[in-house]
Amino acid sequence: MDRWRAWDEFLEARPDTGFMQASWWADFRTDAGYDHFAAILKHQGAILGGALVMKFSPTPLSCFYYIPDGPLLPGDESEAEEVFQALLEAIEAQRKTETVTVSHLRIEPRWERLPAFLSGFRAVPALSDGCMEPRHTLCIDLRHSEAEILAHMKPKGRYNIRVAQKHGVSVVEDNSERGLVDFLAIYAETAARQKMDAKPPDYFEALLSTLSSAQKGSVFFAEYQGRRLAAAIVVYFARKATYLFGASLASHRQVMAPYLLHFEIMRRARARGYEWYDFWGIAPEDAPTHPWWDFSVFKRKFGGQEFNLVPTLDYIYDPASYEHYVAT
Repeated sequence: MDRWRAWDEFLEARPDTGFMQASWWADFRTDAGYDHFAAILKHQGAILGGALVMKFSPTPLSCFYYIPDGPLLPGDESEAEEVFQALLEAIEAQRKTETVTVSHLRIEPRWERLPAFLSGFRAVPALSDGCMEPRHTLCIDLRHSEAEILAHMKPKGRYNIRVAQKHGVSVVEDNSERGLVDFLAIYAETAARQKMDAKPPDYFEALLSTLSSAQKGSVFFAEYQGRRLAAAIVVYFARKATYLFGASLASHRQVMAPYLLHFEIMRRARARGYEWYDFWGIAPEDAPTHPWWDFSVFKRKFGGQEFNLVPTLDYIYDPASYEHYVAT
């Protein structure tokens, strides 16, 4: 919508944000039953910073605010502090209008260090609830040539890409109805095999509809002998292509289809002018018992640069309501 255009353009020009602050992502979450509001700070018509704030209601009598990929602040720390305080005041003004208890404000800025002015927030352990995003990720620099990207991979990564190529694996982009159906089938098998909590089909129907209408994403498949073996949903935003969801079948593992799938996605993203391919979450290298360990080993075979972002941070408004949220 027009009222969001300036905000989205502001985001697209920033290297330190992500797609979850975009208006089209907020619309997608609205379809899932989540409200949102904006707190945007301007000076003489220019946006200085702000946030798109999600509102989640875990019970009929309570809610909390959530800022994924934000807030966005000026680069200068003194200016950032002023904007941050003004942002908190705007959110507090919104809180006073609520008819239910607001338990807390959760922020997930793409900062690699905590600013000195931040106070009153508590760090939230990774994976402690379902309303948080990865804080440790791996990105491939697409500004290098294809040869350099391959050279920066681990030997096993390069080898498996060549294996897939020799077997005749191909990669296709399919945003049609068939693409959705095929993704859901591969995803369902993967979820059952890995015993993971799967998102329902209507989540992906809404997601792919949003990405298609906003022209911000694609579904890719690796095919072998006419069968789709692996799939990936990729989001395009600002300078980055992000691998948001993926799945693969257990059959024909020897052809290494997922390796060629990601290499081809990188190649195509690079050709479209994107500078980074974000693998969207990995386990720390010293955490072999982490639930993400197995697929993190896979991702690290592609080389890349690891980014450690500050932890998820909560500011508690109502201790009793917050403790109830944490307990459930």
